[in-house]
Amino acid sequence: MKTIFNHRSIRKFKNNPINTNVLNKILEASTRASNTGNMQVYSIIVTRSPEIKEQLWQAHFKQNMVIEAPIHLTFCADINRFNKWCETNNAKPGYDNFLWFYNATIDAILASQNACLEAEYNNLGVCYLGTTTYMAEKIIDILNLPQGVIPVTSVVIGYPDEEPELTDRLPVDGIVHYEKYKDYNTHDIKNIYLEKEALEQTKKLVLDNETETFAHVFTDKRYKKEDNIHFSNEFLKVLKKQGFMNQ
Repeated sequence: MKTIFNHRSIRKFKNNPINTNVLNKILEASTRASNTGNMQVYSIIVTRSPEIKEQLWQAHFKQNMVIEAPIHLTFCADINRFNKWCETNNAKPGYDNFLWFYNATIDAILASQNACLEAEYNNLGVCYLGTTTYMAEKIIDILNLPQGVIPVTSVVIGYPDEEPELTDRLPVDGIVHYEKYKDYNTHDIKNIYLEKEALEQTKKLVLDNETETFAHVFTDKRYKKEDNIHFSNEFLKVLKKQGFMNQ
């Protein structure tokens, strides 16, 4: 519980290697995650090579933590391995479709969270890289991912060289619904986001981005509609190329 409630994203790392036994425990923890039908339709690519990390750094919008962290994990939706097992046993797989991309993505994300918990339990820092889906095609090329395998998230792991404050979160009662979903009215929304919008760092973000409100930081600067449409279309192309959209 202490590990969970003290989670923070680390973006600056010391140049200290991670013990192989610790890394193995992190990877083993990943494999113990819940998954679809105990099929484990995911794979994890461990990257330690400076040369490959340099290529991944380029793909991940040149975020320096990709190079600085000693370990880079890419979690992939993977129907390739399970398909080949089925075919080896003369069983005809039917997993080359969007449903199984979705299932495999859930598997990969659950595995990644287990990895992060085990890493933080061992006093390591972690940070998820949201750029994985944005740059999936390049990452596929860098990591030689075959058809049936697509990257869905990445995590950098290392010893922290910073100690940031805990990031704010929305109040629990703004997220949790009991028995049935209760839709939000304007009053609810204002109350849920009241504390977040009142934070000094939030006010600074609004000022630095020269936007009208904090909501505009997201809609006008961080995740603009035209960018969302562009990357959505690009990712759909990658899904088809990797064999996840067959009928």
